Amino acid sequence: MFNVNKVRGDFPMFRNNPDLIYFDNAATTLKPQPVIDAVTDFYTKHTSNVHRGDYGIAVTNDRLYDGARKSFARLIHCEPDEIAYTHNVTQSLNEVAYAMQHTFLKPGDVVLTTKAEHASCLLPWFRMEKEYGIRVEYIPTDGEARISIDDFKKALHPGVKAVCVAQMTNVLGSVQPIREMTKAAHAAGAYMIVDGAQSVPHLPVDVKDLDVDFLCFSVHKMCGPSGVGILYGKKELLDRMDPQMLGGDMNARFEDDGSMILKETPVKFEAGTPNIEGVIGAAAAADYLLSLGMDNIEAYEMELRRYFCEKMLKLDNVVLYNPDNEHGPIDFNVKDPKSGKMIFAQDAAGYLAAKNVAVRSGNHCAKILHHIIGTDQTVRASLYFYNTKEEVDRAVQVISEVSLENAVGIFF
Repeated sequence: MFNVNKVRGDFPMFRNNPDLIYFDNAATTLKPQPVIDAVTDFYTKHTSNVHRGDYGIAVTNDRLYDGARKSFARLIHCEPDEIAYTHNVTQSLNEVAYAMQHTFLKPGDVVLTTKAEHASCLLPWFRMEKEYGIRVEYIPTDGEARISIDDFKKALHPGVKAVCVAQMTNVLGSVQPIREMTKAAHAAGAYMIVDGAQSVPHLPVDVKDLDVDFLCFSVHKMCGPSGVGILYGKKELLDRMDPQMLGGDMNARFEDDGSMILKETPVKFEAGTPNIEGVIGAAAAADYLLSLGMDNIEAYEMELRRYFCEKMLKLDNVVLYNPDNEHGPIDFNVKDPKSGKMIFAQDAAGYLAAKNVAVRSGNHCAKILHHIIGTDQTVRASLYFYNTKEEVDRAVQVISEVSLENAVGIFF
């Protein structure tokens, strides 16, 4: 049985901010004590660089840094040498796009995506469209940004050579049928690239079962430190790729004639001094989630989200954009109870902030999602396994009080 009150005891933020209701987990998550301890131990007990020293603490850090790959391999069910460290999901997706341009695609090839994607899942392809001549096309979705496998198959054609979508979208929480999409994409001769920023922290992900070619995610969204991303790729594909960044540690040798020998996958993707303490803390985060059980996390969050949506649907002043999705954020706007006018999302979020409810407002980096939901600014409340029904009750009460009279201009 998942004991949320016991879990909350692992997070110092709750002790230090007893009145805070933190519903901005899709942006970043709070950190448990084991992660904090892992980072602190690096700074206070064994600080050194990695892959460069032959002394005791350097050897310790080599073991911890490289050993962290095993934690992420357990989390997403792959081999450790299929895990490359980056700075975030954005860098991971850009690394894949770079490889697509230089190794896997040719001008005129099509990349399929959707209008519900985060900027990181779209902008690299937009640049390739302008600079390299690949074409971006969009998969149809329903009003909550869900892809049907039938619509996906219809969008496939001989020119499609890559598909890039989020497994769980960052605004509406739409979970796409990745396994079925991957099977269809591969049958059509296309690579499957998945943004796992919102899925990996919240539900079990098995890349071997899904058969995806690449999966990218950020550790700060799953209780880990900022500045660490993961690039998973099938080993045979990573071996074919050239890295986007060049520098120290990723090469075995180079000569004055410009020749260069790269190190093996995955080290060739990790130029320069990495975020060592972040990677060590990232492994602690992965181990922490595994200790809780990803099935348990998913089940608890789904129950809490249903509870939140049921409460929100009873409010006359709320427009809820994704009540039917089972995962991810609750995305909404608030209407003035007297005039019925929509309140600017940032003003509504400001009122919630004044009442110690932390949410996000705006377009959430999904700047063409308005083509699907009809608005370019919303309030997003995103939950994690340490949130409670009591927090939901308090937040819903505050949302019910929002009006033009008390919200406009309050944002700080």
